[in-house]
Amino acid sequence: MDYKVGLLGRIAFLAATLFLLAYTIFNEWGVFMISLFLILVAIQIIFFLKYSESSFKKVRVFLDNIKQDKYSQLYPVKFDGTETDDLHIEFNAILAKLKEDQAEKEANYQYFRSVFKHLSIGLITFGENGEIQIINTSAKRILDVEELKNIREIEQINKELHLAIHNLRTGGSELIKIAHPDGIMQLSVYVIELLMRGEKFKLVSLQNIQSELEEKEMEAWQNLVKILTHEIMNSIAPISSLAGTIKEEIEGKMDDLSKVGPSDMEDYLMGISTIEKRSQGLINFVSDFRSLAHIPTPKFSSIGISKLFDQLEVLLAHQLESHEITLRKELNPPELILFGDQTQIEQVLINLAQNAIHAVEDAEIKVITFSAFIDEAGKIILEVSDTGKGIEEEALSKIFIPFFTTKKKGSGIGLSLSKQIMRRHKGNIQVRSAIGEGTTFKLIFNG
Repeated sequence: MDYKVGLLGRIAFLAATLFLLAYTIFNEWGVFMISLFLILVAIQIIFFLKYSESSFKKVRVFLDNIKQDKYSQLYPVKFDGTETDDLHIEFNAILAKLKEDQAEKEANYQYFRSVFKHLSIGLITFGENGEIQIINTSAKRILDVEELKNIREIEQINKELHLAIHNLRTGGSELIKIAHPDGIMQLSVYVIELLMRGEKFKLVSLQNIQSELEEKEMEAWQNLVKILTHEIMNSIAPISSLAGTIKEEIEGKMDDLSKVGPSDMEDYLMGISTIEKRSQGLINFVSDFRSLAHIPTPKFSSIGISKLFDQLEVLLAHQLESHEITLRKELNPPELILFGDQTQIEQVLINLAQNAIHAVEDAEIKVITFSAFIDEAGKIILEVSDTGKGIEEEALSKIFIPFFTTKKKGSGIGLSLSKQIMRRHKGNIQVRSAIGEGTTFKLIFNG
């Protein structure tokens, strides 16, 4: 029976019973009849309430099934056109859609979990309590473990790695060496902090870059050997040739020293002076090379960027004035503080400023800009920009190589030294340049 018809029928029957009850009371039919009708009214009200609640019970059961992810129950459909039938059809359609969505989510979850587990990069996710949620096969192989329950267990494998994972924040990275049955591994550790459903957790990636480092190291050694042999040969070849010439001259006149005149002595002195000068140049070259290999450990302290820029402006004032160069300073926020070795950071900025001064010497617009800000990843950025001639693309890839320089006068170690100082500060140095537009050196501090 249709729900509305049944409901209206019960209301009408209850109304008729109440009318009869009132009639018996008005005509004084006696206690028995009045009691009989009262009982009948009470029974009708109870059945009426049960009938009216029957649909709500179905809705409650339906909602409970959704809460408990039970989508397999089917509601009977008689196709008799009643509202109850329509309600059951809608229930079944909703449950079928939810079941399909659940299956799709489960399939996606299994797919991404499978991809996660079989990536060549080691990946670990863990919550604030340190409990590991997912660890893939590569991470287990890198750490040489069968299973890992809590991130604190890594401390037993390598304390330095555990400390890096604990201290690194979003975007932070560090190189860590760990012992492994297959040999020493050089790991690149990268961390991302995420928030999902109000819960914080970390995603840690571990990548063994030992082979890449060895390849780069070999390439670096080859470049270094090329530079050393080139510089040393440039100095030794004329020294050797000149020394040989002087030796032959002196040997030829040893038998008769009276033939050695003032002009000969001047030639010998000039030759010896040239040898001394070239030898001193070679000593300076070796000294520069030694300075690259012996950068002191940074002494970290708080550095006020605004004050640092002011000090640099005073230091460079004479050069800027003599070359008619405008210096601009941009800070956001103005009270920005950097944690690092002030002496070393000053040295890097001085090197970059000197390069910028050299770059704008022949430019129409001579502007150098010191800027400092915090990027979207929370890293402190210092930039030194100029409006100079720019750097050729071929030279751009070589400017950080020791002793490479585009200047007529220069040792070529300034940028190499700057890069090493930034590495000691767990940071990096980048450059972008456009011919005729200028160059910007970017110092990135990971914090």
